[in-house]
Amino acid sequence: QVELVESGGGSVQAGGSLRLSCATSGDIFRYITMRWYRQAPGKQRELVASITPGDVTTYADSLKDRFTISRDNAKNTAYLQMMSLKPEDTAVYYCNTRLPSGLQRWGQGTLVTVSS
Repeated sequence: QVELVESGGGSVQAGGSLRLSCATSGDIFRYITMRWYRQAPGKQRELVASITPGDVTTYADSLKDRFTISRDNAKNTAYLQMMSLKPEDTAVYYCNTRLPSGLQRWGQGTLVTVSS
């Protein structure tokens, strides 16, 4: 059973930075692609970034200049470094993966609030 636990959210002023963490249980972390999604109030959940086991990264076009996804296989943890935050980045951020079985796993989410 793979569980995902996000942390690192909080309230920041515009222009600030945050680093989110996604701690993963189980022994297969190094073999799975990790993704960050976010859901702003009243909007659909959107893909923010992903990182493959081989460290190939992809980003939403509008975020690639400010957000960086990374992973530490020794710690079974994925990260999302967010810079130059804007009020429109306010959302609940979720960690996600798809297991080899095909099942998707989601974390509980961590709230990021950016004030102007």
